[in-house]
Amino acid sequence: MAKTKYYVVWVGRKPGIYRSWDECAAQVNGFPGAKYKSFENEKEAQAAFRQAWQQHIGSKAVPASLPPEVIRDSLAVDAACDGSPGNLEYRGVQTGTGAEVFRVGPLKNGTNNLGEFLAIAHALALLKQEGKTSPIYSDSRIARNWVKEKTVRSKLPRTEQTAEVWRRVDRALQWLENNSYPNAILEWKTDEWGENRADFGRK
Repeated sequence: MAKTKYYVVWVGRKPGIYRSWDECAAQVNGFPGAKYKSFENEKEAQAAFRQAWQQHIGSKAVPASLPPEVIRDSLAVDAACDGSPGNLEYRGVQTGTGAEVFRVGPLKNGTNNLGEFLAIAHALALLKQEGKTSPIYSDSRIARNWVKEKTVRSKLPRTEQTAEVWRRVDRALQWLENNSYPNAILEWKTDEWGENRADFGRK
């Protein structure tokens, strides 16, 4: 009897864990930039899916070890959008381990800048809820400034098609107006450190 393998799809039509090659192939064949890998058991697959694909596939864009100046006890956030506007996703991971803490999307008709902003706001709200003072890393200067200034200068029109993204943005702005936080929002220095561990690997 053939041994069951578990296939992790990080980038594909529908990211997830699949129990057969046929199911996996349906998600990745013909999909530009698909990222996937097989694992021997479900536990390994689940752990891998919570991490960035770069930790399991040959690319060195995300370093296996962190530079000494990076604060390991922190969250790294990032967003990915396949157009402007396009399908938007954003997430946060533990900087030290790469373990995924939250992921939102895909949301239709978003932009990368709005996703980067939402990711920082989401991380701030989550850390406050958990009573943690950990810093947050983002490689988006625009998003960091929007959070600092509690305003968003996006040119994305408010339409029925963009209503869901704007609802989340408005809610994030309201949270920023009504809450203080001790968490530092730090620049992730991509040129020096490589992509952060929240990167979706779709550049």
